[in-house]
Amino acid sequence: MKAFVHEYGELKLKEMNEPFADHGQVAVAIRTAGLNRRDVAVPNRRGEDAGALILGSDGAGLIEAVGEGVSEFSVGDEVIINPSLGWYENTEAPPKQFDILGMPDNGTFTEYIVLPAEQVEQKPAHLSWEEAGVLALSALTGYRALFTKGKVQEGETLFIPGAGSGVATYLIQFAKQAGARIIVTSRSEEKRQQALELGADRALNTNSDWPVELREETIDIVIDSVGKATFNHSLEVLKKGGRLVTFGATTEDTIELNLRKFFYGQYKLIGTTMGSQEELRAMLELVDEHQIHPIVDRTYTLDEAHDAMAYLKASKQFGKVALKITN
Repeated sequence: MKAFVHEYGELKLKEMNEPFADHGQVAVAIRTAGLNRRDVAVPNRRGEDAGALILGSDGAGLIEAVGEGVSEFSVGDEVIINPSLGWYENTEAPPKQFDILGMPDNGTFTEYIVLPAEQVEQKPAHLSWEEAGVLALSALTGYRALFTKGKVQEGETLFIPGAGSGVATYLIQFAKQAGARIIVTSRSEEKRQQALELGADRALNTNSDWPVELREETIDIVIDSVGKATFNHSLEVLKKGGRLVTFGATTEDTIELNLRKFFYGQYKLIGTTMGSQEELRAMLELVDEHQIHPIVDRTYTLDEAHDAMAYLKASKQFGKVALKITN
């Protein structure tokens, strides 16, 4: 089978042995896979002497084979892959055995993958293959950040620095269904307009003076994945006692914090990452009930995986980037 791997410091397409579905496992023929920031970062975390690892956390496809003991799926079922490994119940933090598909285990940028049956879920019928393939990781991250950790309430105002990320596009749609007011930022006028069309109520230029622009707003919750470049600016616009939820650091991950200002403001700083199987299923119910569609910015073929990685790394996308694996 063909796969996109990181091997001995190099990203490349490689022919790999097709895996076999053992007891309790299913083999999935991948139709589409989704790129995430994690895929760009993984090669930097592996040594140049590391052997072949198939990248990719997100994917959707057809059940190709089922191992002994699997009764909940049949050959031909359309499924999405849950990239959150070993985390089943919705707990305050992931258990020790938690990991993310795509390192150290082989991921989804391949024609076939074998997983425990508990790691796949039925594909929402209204989603295209491209939409299904980019759903799980970002949508699950956004769901947990917004509902489990952020505890967003109807009528509250949510502020999202950076409107173009995949998670941000899910946050906008989920928060809209929750009855929240949504304010986003972007340096790109095109992305600001796209965010408004998706459901945001306001879209600011990232380079504007946020406290001045938002002086008439009450920001109840900020969900920030940018890191150092926006963290303290986000605190400036957050109401006293408000919640700042963070799950990423696309800029530097070390910040300087005025501790006195922070505790006098009685802010709540909440960390989160990914989510549990329980939350994934709740997210899928939300997506199905409200017929929510992931925003797919661009689709590449597996042969174009290098170009797809470069496009994502440059942050040119609004929404998700997909890889078409098979027809």
